[in-house]
Formats: sequence, C-alpha cells, structure tokens
Amino acid sequence: MKKIRTILTVALSLVVTGSILAGCGSSSTTSSNTGGTLNLFNWTEYLPKTVISEFEKKYDIKVNYTTYSSNEEMLAKIQAGGGQYDIAVASDYMVDIMKKQNLLETLDMSSIPNIKNIGSQFKNLSFDPGNKYTVPYLWGDAVIVVNTKKFPDANITSYNDIWDSKYKNSIVALNDERALIGIALKKLGYSMNEKDPAKLNKAQDELTKLRPNIKIFDSDSPKTSLINGEASIGYVWGAEAYLAEQQNKDLKTFFPKEGMYLWQDNFVIPKDAKDKKNAQLFINFILDPKVSAEISKAYPYANPNVAAQKLINQATLGNTTVYPTEEDQKIGEHLKDVGDASKLYDDIWTKFKQ
Repeated sequence: MKKIRTILTVALSLVVTGSILAGCGSSSTTSSNTGGTLNLFNWTEYLPKTVISEFEKKYDIKVNYTTYSSNEEMLAKIQAGGGQYDIAVASDYMVDIMKKQNLLETLDMSSIPNIKNIGSQFKNLSFDPGNKYTVPYLWGDAVIVVNTKKFPDANITSYNDIWDSKYKNSIVALNDERALIGIALKKLGYSMNEKDPAKLNKAQDELTKLRPNIKIFDSDSPKTSLINGEASIGYVWGAEAYLAEQQNKDLKTFFPKEGMYLWQDNFVIPKDAKDKKNAQLFINFILDPKVSAEISKAYPYANPNVAAQKLINQATLGNTTVYPTEEDQKIGEHLKDVGDASKLYDDIWTKFKQ
C-alpha cells in the first residue's frame, strides 16, 4: 500500500506540474507583450541598432529590419504586399496617399499610452485627423550646405544660386523626386505641390539645367561625401548637414528665401500586417522619453517627443539646421498628395535621372 500511495503521489505531482507548465506555455503564446517577431520597414540611418536590441531583449521579440531610400520606394513595396511588414515609417504626404489606397490599419491608441509625450502641434494634422493611422516619429527639413573652403564667396540666399555653372559637378543631392522637383518649382515661384502641367514642364526644364551640377544622388548618407570632400555642396536632410558640420568645420548651412522643404515622418501599420499588437508595442516603446532621446543622439533629426527633449543636448535643440526657427517654419512647405499629377512627377523624375 505504501508503494501504491507513493506511485499515486508521484503521478498526481506530475499531473499538477504538467498543468502548471501547460498554463505557462499558454500564457506565453497568447500574451500580446512577449515573444514572436516584428517586421520593421524604415529609412536607412534612422534607428540605432542599440534601440532594436533593447526592444528585443525587453520583450523577447525578434526584429527583422528592412530599409528604403525614399517614400516612393516604400510605397511600391507596400503596394506589392504590405502584409510582409508589421510597421513602416511614412512621411506626411505619403500617409495621405496610403490612406486613399486603403493600405493602412487603424491604430488602437489605448495600446500606445506614450502618445501623451508627443507635442500637440505634431498631432491631429491634415494628413491624418485624429491620428487614426499614424504616430509621429521624427521631423525636419532639407537644407543647402556649402564647403566654404572650396567656395569661400558662396552666399546661398536662393535656390536659384545653386544653378550657377561654377558649381558644376559639385552637388550631392537627395535621391528624392518630390524634394528635387520641389526646389525647381520653388525657384520658379511655385508651390512644391504644384499640379499644373505647364508649370511642371517648366520645372522639368529647370532640372535639366541643374543636372550638370549634380555629382551624386544620395538620400541615405549624403553627409559622407560632404565630410570627405567628394562633394562641395549638398541639398540634404537637416540632420545630415548638422552631422557633417560636426566633422568638417568648413561646412556652412544656408536657408533659401523661398522656404525649406519641411516634413514629418510617422509610424504606420500596413494593411494585413501579421502582428499589429507587437507593432503597437514597438511604437509605444519608441515613444518612451529615454528611448526617443537615444534615437535623437544617434540621428539628430528634430524630435516631436516633448518629454524626450528634456534629455536631449541643448546645443542640438538650439541648432537651427536641425530645429528651424519659427520664421523659417512659417515660410517652409510640407508636401501633399498631388493626386493624378503624381504621374507627371514620376515622368519628370525618370527623364531627369536618365
């Protein structure tokens, strides 16, 4: 009987232990906060590897990180099958386009409580009223930066100035159709969001004239060619200009009188994403002040996270290349969806690059 009681006790212990382990396994697989993978689609040089590693370690979620170089490239990949990505980053005008094409999932803001850290001026904007589809990530501008050692007399007050033939084969320019066509339109006194075919044709003619001055197209890391002297002028992202200036003291940033190209990048979840919960968990993680400040330290784009700004170097916050003045913001322009005219922009860009 003693042997029988022992056997029964062991058996009962195994059953109980098995039930506990089964319960733990069930909890782990159904939890929205741990385990699984996250497929992230983002701009190049826009998120430190350390931040990705911190997220993976904290939540036991493997991040598959893929990059792109332009909004248009990102859109094409999402159109081809957005379900392959759980989260992407899209600029303001591109959000509008993706919404109209039904390429985005709505967000559950109760899963993103750190949205409270974002300044009110960056929320509820025209491309996404009520922030149904987006959460702000970073914002900024595109500026002109010149190597004053190579061109000591340079005084860029207008976009028109970089068309000067003395700058032949000297410019590193963003590999971005709306950005480049935009400055041609600005040079002519038009909006960056022009839809008139006649005005766009004039912009195409202007780009043809600018082409001999462009040596390199680079949206990924244009600072590199400015730092090493391969290019002497840049039409680049503000943060790239700022980083280049830190390493090459001969560089100086200029703000054309016609107004800068301003932008805001936002997290979005593509339609049919496989793991919306992990995507929202990641967004909330990024909006933590310490994490957000860590991103700005590595890639000093303007940060809309008010709580994170308290942890960001004051010299960076006060740098007008990164954080343009209110006056420059007023005359700056955000890109918008140009509707059917986007085909004209695509055609101009294709011909220009050829």
